[in-house]
Amino acid sequence: MDHDAFAFWLCGPGRSEIRAEKLPAPGPGEVLVRTLFTGVSRASESLVYRGGVPASQHTLMRAPFQAGDFPWPVKYGYLNVGVVEAGPDALLGRTVFALFPHQSAYVVPVPAVHVVPDGVPARRAVLAGTVETAINALWDAAPLVGDRIAVVGAGMVGCCVARLLSRIPGIQVTIVDTDPAKQTVAQAMGAGFSLASDAVNTTAGCDLVFHTSGTSAGLQLSLELLAPEGEVVDLSWYGDDGVTLALGANFHSLRLAIRSSQVGAVAPSRRRNRTAGQRLDLALELLKDPAFDAVLTGTSPFAQLPEVMAALADGRLPALCHTISYNGVGHQPLSAQE
Repeated sequence: MDHDAFAFWLCGPGRSEIRAEKLPAPGPGEVLVRTLFTGVSRASESLVYRGGVPASQHTLMRAPFQAGDFPWPVKYGYLNVGVVEAGPDALLGRTVFALFPHQSAYVVPVPAVHVVPDGVPARRAVLAGTVETAINALWDAAPLVGDRIAVVGAGMVGCCVARLLSRIPGIQVTIVDTDPAKQTVAQAMGAGFSLASDAVNTTAGCDLVFHTSGTSAGLQLSLELLAPEGEVVDLSWYGDDGVTLALGANFHSLRLAIRSSQVGAVAPSRRRNRTAGQRLDLALELLKDPAFDAVLTGTSPFAQLPEVMAALADGRLPALCHTISYNGVGHQPLSAQE
């Protein structure tokens, strides 16, 4: 027996639609999940929406359950929380997280779903993939007790990194952003706040800087905030945008460093004894912290996702993590064009 579902597809530059799909009945070792919420990862999904994935990265940057190929058409996304409706008895009725695109129901292998712990609301659980990215970044950077640390970029990744850092004893963490309104979310994350224009005066001398703004200016500022022999850990995905840095000043004389952190593989420092699944389970446990609710900045019904994605991509809808509700999903495919 087939199960009807609806999925969100990116179809071309600035074009998207909701399509009806058929799902097979789950076989042995599989589950059928009915989606409750998905989260829009604004930076990466906007980049895909405009076709900004470099050709050399078309294979490497595939989402775990992506359908189609970059640039288009592609079914892309990876922050999905739902309820198991068919599968092993131990999972029936359980709320689960999966790295699945925006789709009203889906069938995946059992290992692909992770049970959401008691005490974590389903909507907050969409942040599991983002908190997992933050965990990997901290494993890469290995911050120390008492460090002075800045997070440049108050998006959903930067805020989640700051929240994890704030729970390490003695660490002074400051979120740096160009938008003064981000001070409110910085406070909710337990972090200080500085405007980017003031940061060199207020926040310089950092042992570590995590860069998440996705801009050349943000990466340049990150370097300027470091103490001698400090390090920038860059979590930004620039896609096909060029990055320009001025490295003729203190970069060499102060022996500064830039390193990348990317969630596609477990950080080398933990790869010997942690799997990606264990890392994701840890992220879900950490989401028992209600402070993360400050990163959830709006909800729209699934039927409006084409319009929502266009508004997120062009800045008309400001958001950190915008969530999509699947309550009462309609039965007619919709479409929208920028």
